[in-house]
Amino acid sequence: MDDLDHRLIAALRHDARAPVASLAQSLGVSRGTITNRMARLERDGVITGYTVRLRPDAAPDEIRAWTSLAVKGNQHSVIRALLGEPGVAELHDTNGRWDLVAELRVADLAELSKVLERIRGIPGISGSETSVHLQTFRG
Repeated sequence: MDDLDHRLIAALRHDARAPVASLAQSLGVSRGTITNRMARLERDGVITGYTVRLRPDAAPDEIRAWTSLAVKGNQHSVIRALLGEPGVAELHDTNGRWDLVAELRVADLAELSKVLERIRGIPGISGSETSVHLQTFRG
C-alpha cells in the first residue's frame, strides 16, 4: 500500500458513503484511479466491507460490553470463532494480561449472557473478564 491507499482509506473511514467523484477530487486523482484502488483494496482483502457507525446515544437500548480474553493454544482458531460470533462487534489483539479484547453489542442482558456463554465455550479460551459499558463521555 502506498500513500494514496492510506489517504483513501482515511477518507473512507471518515465517510464510507462518499461518492467516488468527491474522493477523487479531495485526493487529487481521477475517478478511475479511485475506482481501481477501491476494487484492488477489496480484492486484496484490505477493505472487507463498509459499515454504519452510530453515535453512542443513537442506540440507547443496546447493551455494549468489553470482554478481555486469555488464549491458550492456537490464537488463530479462537479469532476465527470470535469473528463468527454475532455478538462480537469488534475484536482487538492486545498486550498485557489479556490476549484479545472483544467489544460486544447486544439487545439485552439475557442476550449478553448467552453471548458470553458461547464465547467461554470456545476451545482455547482460558479466562475472561467482562465490563459493561455504562456511559460515553466523548465519542
